[in-house]
Amino acid sequence: QLQASGGGLVQAGDSLRLSCAASGRTDRSYDVGWFRQAPGKKREFVAAINWSGSRAYYADSVKGRFTISRDNAKNTVYLLMNSLKPEDTAVYYCAADSRFPIATIEDDYAYWGQGTLVTVSS
Repeated sequence: QLQASGGGLVQAGDSLRLSCAASGRTDRSYDVGWFRQAPGKKREFVAAINWSGSRAYYADSVKGRFTISRDNAKNTVYLLMNSLKPEDTAVYYCAADSRFPIATIEDDYAYWGQGTLVTVSS
């Protein structure tokens, strides 16, 4: 199971760190991705990290502002979001899978967390 947390209401320019904690049967070989869904829009890819934490990939819209990392000892993946903008407002979801390396497509992830809401005010 995946549990996303850390969302909240912040102002533009602020930072926020999301967490995605895995519980139950965990396997450190899973790659993890973050996706987000803004109101009235389709869910989109944000960032992904491989199982060891040695490689990451970002959507162009967040590159340079967001950093994905993981602590396998804690079975947790983080998404540090800096310089937040109102357009970053969305429900953020974490997802995990072991089949595809640093996947950017929703269908490539078998396991999903419940989502955490991030609201950025202007």
